[in-house]
Amino acid sequence: MAPIKHTDHAVEHKSTVPANYNLLVKLFVREYDGTPEHTPPEKRRAVLMLHGRTVPVLAVYDIGLGDYSWSRVLAHAGYDVFMMDLQGMGLSPRPEMDSAYNGNPAQHDRVTYPNLPLPSDGPPTYPHQLGNSQSDWDEVHTVVEYIKDLHGVKQVDLIGNSAAAFALGPYAIQHKDNVRSLMFQAPVFPPNGTDSAPGTEFGAPVPLPTNTPPYPMALGNKAGVEAAWKAETSSDCPSQKAPGIVDTVWEAIMASDPVGRTWGKPLPGGGAEGINRQRQTFWWGWNKKTAPLHGTLGGPVPVFIVYGDLDKTVTTGPLSVTELYKAIAGENKLMFKVSCASHQMPWEGRRTTLQTMSKQWLKHGKVFGKDKGSFHLDDNDDVTPQPVP
Repeated sequence: MAPIKHTDHAVEHKSTVPANYNLLVKLFVREYDGTPEHTPPEKRRAVLMLHGRTVPVLAVYDIGLGDYSWSRVLAHAGYDVFMMDLQGMGLSPRPEMDSAYNGNPAQHDRVTYPNLPLPSDGPPTYPHQLGNSQSDWDEVHTVVEYIKDLHGVKQVDLIGNSAAAFALGPYAIQHKDNVRSLMFQAPVFPPNGTDSAPGTEFGAPVPLPTNTPPYPMALGNKAGVEAAWKAETSSDCPSQKAPGIVDTVWEAIMASDPVGRTWGKPLPGGGAEGINRQRQTFWWGWNKKTAPLHGTLGGPVPVFIVYGDLDKTVTTGPLSVTELYKAIAGENKLMFKVSCASHQMPWEGRRTTLQTMSKQWLKHGKVFGKDKGSFHLDDNDDVTPQPVP
């Protein structure tokens, strides 16, 4: 495949993140424009891809190893592909995260030692979560409108990984005219999650429930990525993980965090292993009562859900992928459970299957000939019905 050059955009947005409320910020957006030359706007297909809770967008969709880059695969299929980092992630602004201690001495010292960039013996300087559902929806809306204005498209196809569901699901319900279709890969869905925001006006930090850390970031290290992934691997799936892929993924995460990559334990050849700075976000509006609102999802906005049969991250209480499928009110909903795949499917052997499924969904509104219902995809790509409990 001939290379498709990317364009990085700095999209202006008036922030509704409490830490920098009402200030003008620039959101990071990368574009791979695979649209054939001279395509009129009404024929152009724009796709927006969003990250989950802990991994920045380029590390999910644009790892530079051939077919590991899901975004470039879609661009080569003729789509104009955009990827965005929400504030507090990747190359978008990270207010209060460079200077605010994360509030957990045990975690802080364990993952950053011996490079301790922040003090661990006092209260956080900013004792609040960084973002919330409303700020996420606002940032997605700004980028969608930017894409529409940039190329004259009327709608955008949305693809979200993991906790991106908190932003993209409610966004599609609120702005159905902007969304052509919605694809969830391993979506986070708490059936009994919080309905709505606490009773405060925006412009001040949203009050935190008692089980939410009062600080803007959490810290993650390479060992944590490896351990979480190992817990979802199977000896029955020898092609699930390529040798050295954890190193590749970690380097991609660090490439999106020039500050965090200087933290953590020293490497033998110099420098530090790096720390993944993760935003703390308070989410609401995504549960079994809100997902069916107005019949939008599965109605005017068709929904495709795909997850791995080894994925424990989004299938263990209080989270449930099947409950999301059941909560979607409309009939235009499709779900596939894929064998030998975990929560990290974009980086695994079944990534090419995932990419093929996304191309089929975008082009036909069908996957392996199916346009609605729940199915299992085995190692040979044979499709069988999958009952939903």
